[in-house]
Amino acid sequence: MAFYSLPLEAGDQILTHSSEYASNYLAYLQQARRRGLKVDVVPSDQFGQIDVAALESMINERTRLISINHIPTQSGLVNPAEKVGEIASRHGITYLLDACQSVGQMIVDVNRIKCDLLTATGRKFLRGPRGTGFLYVRRSILDKLDPVFIDLRAGNWIDADHFEFAPGAKRFENWESYVAGRVGLTRAVRYALDIGLDSIHSRVVELAALLRARLAKIKGVTVKDPGEYKCGIVTFYKQDEDALTLVARLRGNQINISVTTPASARLDNRFADQQNFARASVHYFNSEAEVERFCRVVARLDKL
Repeated sequence: MAFYSLPLEAGDQILTHSSEYASNYLAYLQQARRRGLKVDVVPSDQFGQIDVAALESMINERTRLISINHIPTQSGLVNPAEKVGEIASRHGITYLLDACQSVGQMIVDVNRIKCDLLTATGRKFLRGPRGTGFLYVRRSILDKLDPVFIDLRAGNWIDADHFEFAPGAKRFENWESYVAGRVGLTRAVRYALDIGLDSIHSRVVELAALLRARLAKIKGVTVKDPGEYKCGIVTFYKQDEDALTLVARLRGNQINISVTTPASARLDNRFADQQNFARASVHYFNSEAEVERFCRVVARLDKL
């Protein structure tokens, strides 16, 4: 909704990164087709994250939007969101950050990041209900956005020929909404804040580092996470076992992980050979013993 509300015109440039998620990039392509926009992909640096020097060099007089993910769905990479924000702010370019994977596992401070828009979901590391999420819009650009649709909560009907948007964030809300989901999302946010996001982040990074180290010692396993800084998502490839087969075997041992596929990140060159990767995510409530057992089962050294 935030992206589609931006006043982009034919010839305008969008800058993104090769780690971009499929749903986001599909939206760019659709609007490029509709409006004649230009979508350019910023290369990665030596760590596999967005190259901020290259980003700044690609900015021109038609650059209207920098839109990236904080953490992609397909790896443990953490993009340097604050450095990107400094560049966007310096050049006066709108900055949209997808924080769906980062909210709930680390501190996400919109003032430090300097993003103009931020989107997040409730169901991932925040541990809220599926079907919930939230949008942040900086007040300074609020009146530049044209919401995709409005109803009598988002707008005020003045007379037969005129209306005005509701003040503030209400212009992006609907009269009918998922009330139970919002209650659950609020509880999830309070739960995370009560524990403390600093503590959550420290624990998640610690466990993820342990998991990567243990997986790297298993014969035939390659950890696939790029990035100078990494998060709680751990992706890996097992030479003698397809990721889908591995997921099914682990489920039989009461261990749940997921698979990341080329379809979710077509620009990510780690998928050049079209292989699927196994994706295991740790959170603060996991233990070192669970990490050790997970790796034993992956290595076929332990079964229930």
